Amino acid sequence: MPSADSWGSSPASPIGFEGYEKRLEITFSDAPVFEDPCGRGLRALSREQIDSFLDLARCTIVSQLSDKHFDSYVLSESSLFVYPHKVVLKTCGTTKLLLSIPRILELAAELSLPVLSVKYSRGTFIFPGAQPAPHRSFSEEVSVLNGFFGGLKSGGNAYVIGDTFKPNKKWHVYYATEEPEQPMVTLEMCMTGLDVKKAAVFFKNSADGRCSSAKEMTKLSGISEIIPEMEICDFEFDPCGYSMNGVFGPAASTIHVTPEEGFSYASYEAMNFDPSSLVYSDVIKRVLAGFSPSDFSVAVTIFGGHGFAKSWAKGADVDSYMCDDLVEQELPGGGLLMYQSFTAIAPGAVSPRSTLEMDGWSSDGMETSVNSDDMCICWDAGKKVVKKDVDA
Repeated sequence: MPSADSWGSSPASPIGFEGYEKRLEITFSDAPVFEDPCGRGLRALSREQIDSFLDLARCTIVSQLSDKHFDSYVLSESSLFVYPHKVVLKTCGTTKLLLSIPRILELAAELSLPVLSVKYSRGTFIFPGAQPAPHRSFSEEVSVLNGFFGGLKSGGNAYVIGDTFKPNKKWHVYYATEEPEQPMVTLEMCMTGLDVKKAAVFFKNSADGRCSSAKEMTKLSGISEIIPEMEICDFEFDPCGYSMNGVFGPAASTIHVTPEEGFSYASYEAMNFDPSSLVYSDVIKRVLAGFSPSDFSVAVTIFGGHGFAKSWAKGADVDSYMCDDLVEQELPGGGLLMYQSFTAIAPGAVSPRSTLEMDGWSSDGMETSVNSDDMCICWDAGKKVVKKDVDA
């Protein structure tokens, strides 16, 4: 396994900031009762211990909000959520997210928490050439992930989902598990080409000299109305940019905004909520109202089956947007990933039939498109294996 120091320093993009996040979710099984009688699990970690793995990823804590179920942290580059048996780390820019893994696993082992599953996901970077190792390609990321998690019962499973003719709309997922997970629904939404006027809300200083706070940005953008029950911890960056975490019982949400024209981006995520209490299409529409992007994608990961997921197990139909892609991908352990991408259209236009295409890699490990049947690209820890997956 590579050490954190072996990858070198991260280059800065001369063009703009990378909004697309890398997201890592590691779930752990229970510790023996005599080891953790109060069931605090990962929440027993000190601030110093948390900083120790964030430092490896190249990000810091700027704000915090907790309830009785979990702790949420707004970071200098996105967010961290710590549940008793789950850690979700989401970082943007040129952070080195995967370098945090060995320290996270070390801390979990000290708490007698064995790994149950891991999920890594991201979109297609706007500035891929600016990414440092180990994030220079998905194949490189998969190699690192397999080094830590390829020994889980399912083995490492990697997927690149999207239309071959739209290379900037690929969704990358790695998943490995020891056993089926508890029922849960997670929404990941990525938006590009934000409406200029709506993006202007997220500049700290306006053209007329007015200074905006994070709370004003939250209200003016309508973010506070997406799931009104959420208690929000928000943060504004100077000169522009915005992040927030939302907390409601065990449910969490998070938004991150890069508003600069030319590479504007916003993301929305919600997880661990009761899917029967929210209507999928309504949440999507409330998010879009705050940003009016030219393009967006949604990835819904479901554990617990269609019956548990309710409306979240169906594709969204959004006015004024054409669905470019609609994909359902089964995951090991009974999971399901639903991915859709959309492009803004003039009123009255008709969507073409959705298609599923998958990516492959060239012999040198670079990401490259292939024309083939639907494919599930899976890795063992030591080699790459391509398998047909006609039911994907």
